Amino acid sequence: MWAVMLHLSSMIFLFTLSIGSIFVSLVFLMSNFMIFVEWEIINLNSVSIVMTLILDWMSLMFLGFVSFISSMVLFYSGDYMKMDKNFNRFMYLVLAFVLSMSFLIMSPNLISILLGWDGLGLTSYALVIYYQNEKCSNAGMLTALSNRIGDVAILLSISLMFSFGGWNFIFWMSLFTENESYKIIMFLIVLAGMTKSAQIPFSAWLPAAMAAPTPVSALVHSSTLVTAGVYLLIRFSVAIESSNMRLVLFLISCVTMFMAGLGANFEYDLKKIIALSTLSQLGVMMSIIALGFSELAFFHLLTHALFKALLFMCAGVIIHNMKDYQDIRSMGSLAKQMPLSSMLMMLANLSLCGTPFLAGFYSKDMILEISFMGPVSMVGLFMYVLSTGLTVCYTGRLVYYLMSSVFSVGSFHKISDESYIMNNPMMMLSLGAVMSGAVMSWLIFPFPYMICLSALFKFMALIVSASGGMLGYLMNLLGEVNLLKSLNFYKQVVFYGSMWFMPLLSSWWMSSMVLKFAKKYQKVGDYGWYEFYGGQGTFKWMLNKSSFVQILQDNSFKVYMLMFLVWVVSFMILV
Repeated sequence: MWAVMLHLSSMIFLFTLSIGSIFVSLVFLMSNFMIFVEWEIINLNSVSIVMTLILDWMSLMFLGFVSFISSMVLFYSGDYMKMDKNFNRFMYLVLAFVLSMSFLIMSPNLISILLGWDGLGLTSYALVIYYQNEKCSNAGMLTALSNRIGDVAILLSISLMFSFGGWNFIFWMSLFTENESYKIIMFLIVLAGMTKSAQIPFSAWLPAAMAAPTPVSALVHSSTLVTAGVYLLIRFSVAIESSNMRLVLFLISCVTMFMAGLGANFEYDLKKIIALSTLSQLGVMMSIIALGFSELAFFHLLTHALFKALLFMCAGVIIHNMKDYQDIRSMGSLAKQMPLSSMLMMLANLSLCGTPFLAGFYSKDMILEISFMGPVSMVGLFMYVLSTGLTVCYTGRLVYYLMSSVFSVGSFHKISDESYIMNNPMMMLSLGAVMSGAVMSWLIFPFPYMICLSALFKFMALIVSASGGMLGYLMNLLGEVNLLKSLNFYKQVVFYGSMWFMPLLSSWWMSSMVLKFAKKYQKVGDYGWYEFYGGQGTFKWMLNKSSFVQILQDNSFKVYMLMFLVWVVSFMILV
């Protein structure tokens, strides 16, 4: 009974909060208004450690979207996790996860932002290891240790900002742009954003985090954990635009979205394919931030959150009905047996590909056209075009394996769209996947960008998308012929399908360097000198002294005579 009450009350509260936040954010956006709240905790050497909150249109709108998607995920979890014995624990972890993200969104201060930043790391680790097996444990450790690099970068930037007289970074952007000595702070902030948003070389943890339950994946990969790094860089965008980190961030993000798109075309795990598509879109957001269009990145962040949450929910329904198989080769003909889920998944996929007049089109097409106009090198332009084609290519591959191939899960099966509890939040998110792009573009950009392109570049996105979709569908339609051809290039297929060996390299340095060093340190330190000068050494010293005191307490005449003689001899020597 308590689980039901907690589930319903938290879902209703988050849904109400989302409506209120979005409404207030629109008022603030139209009136160019913001609220800055500050509580002073301690004052040390003219430096105030304060808890601050900023309520402007950007933070409130993002908070509204996070609350809306979280409420839909909780609604969806009511059926998806109903047989789980630890449903209460799952609810508490998800609510703590959303609370940490809310702290991160509303914090313009590096001290208070650390509360949400570390809260996300802790709760994400608890959610990834939720099923408590070896695979989840390894994935959780990889996730936690990869994100700790960003946590250390935030802590170092806090120490470097001590000389500013405060940590409200929103007020110190002029110092970031004018003072040469503070460029290292920008390097640390960009490093923190790259680890949280899984840019190369920290990309391995994002597909590994798919070990978490599917509702958690829908929440993590749409609007919370992986978008925290993008949101942090959006807040620091003024300083990034005038720093030398722009070029580095642009190149890394372009390579990341190319690597993710290429890897998704060789992956067979349904959830990992969608996770790699998230990684590709994060690269798109990071690259447009590096080009200086932070509001456009925020626009794509919001539209992407809606259709990616819908995509994960549809994948969860399919996996739930397919005897918990996640291999897309075991699926097929789902359009006949699950028409509603198949239709909603196709809608989310089309929005991801940037199909005209869906949500993804308004943000993704504008990003591509702005990048074509901007000062982008030929390498960057090639990466953008190729990544767009690869996105539609692996979407066509998903359409083939899920919708139109031969059903191969087994003879006895019961697959249907009967779960109304899971269907209702999917229908709500589908409205966002269709309408949010147009509505948000009217609100955030009341004055349109002036885009001047030649006819070739104007139709480039459409041409590449159509070519990629046809290639992805037809290449997999060949079936066994394609499989036999791929065996001739087995090494290349393994390389591309394993994210360029990044998971192996990420765990290699951890096992070969960190854990071996920790073992030596434990042997020399904890079991060696620390014991000699620490607990065991102190115990032996006290044991010897206490035995001597015990002899004195025995009132032995011989002992007193010996001590008297020692005293007399010492006195004579001194005299």
